Amino acid sequence: MPKAMARHILVKTEAEAAQLKKRLANGEAFDVLARKHSTCPSGKKGGDLGEVRPGQMVRSIDQVIFKKALREVHGPVKSQFGYHLVQVFYRE
Repeated sequence: MPKAMARHILVKTEAEAAQLKKRLANGEAFDVLARKHSTCPSGKKGGDLGEVRPGQMVRSIDQVIFKKALREVHGPVKSQFGYHLVQVFYRE
């Protein structure tokens, strides 16, 4: 079964996610922004989701993790929890 290693930042609004994406593009550290802004418990670990398998995450996040380009920050991606910025490190 495929698996991937990813991290994310979860926020309440699309505007907040877009602003954080700009900050990332300007060189701010993903893990620092995740610790400060993410409303997900993974924020305490810099947004680290660890290794995930298809179906473990909500569908919209699964689609990013298993289909989008590696090492890029994708999003904002909407889910029932809010808006995510997602970065995938590897996929097997």
